[in-house]
Amino acid sequence: MRRDAMLTQLGYAPNSALLNQLERIENNTSGYEKIQKHIMDLHDHLKVDGSYVALSNTKDCFKIKVEAPSVEIAEEAHEKIKHFSDKFKVTLDKLENKETYYILGFHH
Repeated sequence: MRRDAMLTQLGYAPNSALLNQLERIENNTSGYEKIQKHIMDLHDHLKVDGSYVALSNTKDCFKIKVEAPSVEIAEEAHEKIKHFSDKFKVTLDKLENKETYYILGFHH
């Protein structure tokens, strides 16, 4: 998938700064080519829960934000994230006391 198309699908208006940031994220995410499609699928699945995948502002990686309107829906979003991690062998780092995960990459 082209970088500008990926940014658009994630809800961004592509520009050179975002394209450069996405390139850094791609280079920093181990096994990126194996999980790129699954990251986009996860984003689509989470949208119904009010959650999403985004570019991190602080690290060169994707982040998953759970911003669900209720505890039940948040739990459902966390289950989808766990399923994504287990099924596609993706290493995640959950931030303490936050509803945020970083996607670190594919692991064998």
